[in-house]
Amino acid sequence: MKKLVFLAFATVSCFAQQKEEPPKVPAPAPAAAMPAVVTPASETEGSVTANGQRVDYKAVAGTLTVAADDAHDAQIALDGSWLPEAHINLEKPEEAPATARIFYTAYFKKGAKAEERPVTFLYNGGPGSSTMWLHMGSFGPKRVITNDTHHDPAAPYKITDNTYSLLDVSDVVFIDMPGAGFSRLFGKDKEKAFWGIDQDAHAFDRFIRRFLTKYSRWNSPKYLFGESYGTTRSAVLSNMLQNSGVDLNGVILLSQILNFADSADGSRSGPGSDMAYVLSLPSMAATAFYHHKLPTQPAALEPFLTEVEHFATTDYLLALAKGADLGDADKRAVAEKLHGYTGLPVDYLLRADLRVNGGGFSKMLQLGDGLTTGRLDSRYAAPDIDPLSSEAEYDPQGQAITSAYTTAINSYARETLKYGDQMTYKPGAYGDPGFDWDMRKGFANFGRSTNVMTDLANCMKGNPKLKVMLLGGYFDLGTLYFGAEYEMKHLQIPAALQKNISYHFYESGHMVYLNESIMKRFHDDTAEFIRGTENGK
Repeated sequence: MKKLVFLAFATVSCFAQQKEEPPKVPAPAPAAAMPAVVTPASETEGSVTANGQRVDYKAVAGTLTVAADDAHDAQIALDGSWLPEAHINLEKPEEAPATARIFYTAYFKKGAKAEERPVTFLYNGGPGSSTMWLHMGSFGPKRVITNDTHHDPAAPYKITDNTYSLLDVSDVVFIDMPGAGFSRLFGKDKEKAFWGIDQDAHAFDRFIRRFLTKYSRWNSPKYLFGESYGTTRSAVLSNMLQNSGVDLNGVILLSQILNFADSADGSRSGPGSDMAYVLSLPSMAATAFYHHKLPTQPAALEPFLTEVEHFATTDYLLALAKGADLGDADKRAVAEKLHGYTGLPVDYLLRADLRVNGGGFSKMLQLGDGLTTGRLDSRYAAPDIDPLSSEAEYDPQGQAITSAYTTAINSYARETLKYGDQMTYKPGAYGDPGFDWDMRKGFANFGRSTNVMTDLANCMKGNPKLKVMLLGGYFDLGTLYFGAEYEMKHLQIPAALQKNISYHFYESGHMVYLNESIMKRFHDDTAEFIRGTENGK
């Protein structure tokens, strides 16, 4: 996610604040034909005790190759080579069609029957991030331990058996998007072919169908698990899979963003639209609660948030809707109420016209302490870079955990999975030549923010048995828990289908699995969702 308008903190993901002068991106490299030799997959074995249950598993680390269009995709064999009947002139790489070798790590429970064993496909977001975060932090058999809410000391980091692995209920497949991790791009206009909302979802659609064929899993219960921009991908991908003849049992959305105008900084792309301020207020209040910056500290978080949510959708929304017609006395009254919920000074709120975006809040909340508040996980805080700036210049959470996760995936992939010798693992595609994500949905956005709510709604209407689970953290200013709930309750679906959506929110941030005290609930909620839907009911 950051981990949304692109997550610039090196690897994680979603919405980095856009600078006035975006960095210049080098020109794309000349087209290269897909190499004839594919790095062979590596198979290893292991066991883990997940939720008190010993699971013996086989791990497969490898790649599956997909093309950027259906015609060329049908000419690629499962081993990644062109089929004999393919009409490809390999002597002219500048004319080679765009392809992607997508890296994955799949964990299969040994002795399980494919038709009785669910398979869950997991991926991070960015857009541009690898899936090292979910792989090494959430439901795989190994997990890197980080010092929650604080910057970790340098290596060595602790990589341990993951007692919260999802392998007790499902096989799991971690997928690196084209161009990140060990995934690689080839061919003409390869960046344009894969780096965009629809282009990316098509690649994942083809990958999943190819995976189902390779491992004979077509008749297994199937789940998508996306985090951050991965939830955007899941909305589009679920609809594409359905159109390709693949009905899903469930879609799991962690730290959701479907309508980018609903982010804490959504007003940047939609001046005059105030809904982003309404939806971000509860997360700001939760953050102020956590850091004890409220004038009166509530006894408990969740009852306090219920109160804030009510104010946000009533008096606050009405005040913002009045615009210039809001009188001075009423404006001050609202500012004082906001002060009570956010801890921000009344005069600052008045100067902001009652409208504070995420970057401004992260800067101001702990300014007196010389600290910048985290964005993806607002429990984190670190020293200001420029005390005079109007908004946060970086995300303390990213600085705190990136090294641990980068080390973990590099060490684990090579030493345990036995894959990646002499290869570079790319935490993200940010800064790569030609990296410019196409945020248009369909033919054009007509000047609007990206919104994929229709894709998920169409999938749910086309498959009325599909269940959707929303997970999120209260301390997330990148993908707002209240914004995600708002999106789900405004999907264009029949009212009867709302019962197919379930909600779980935690006292954690964007990556809820960083909070050790939350991990058991996070696992149990996900496992219960899969157990309750794997029979298609």
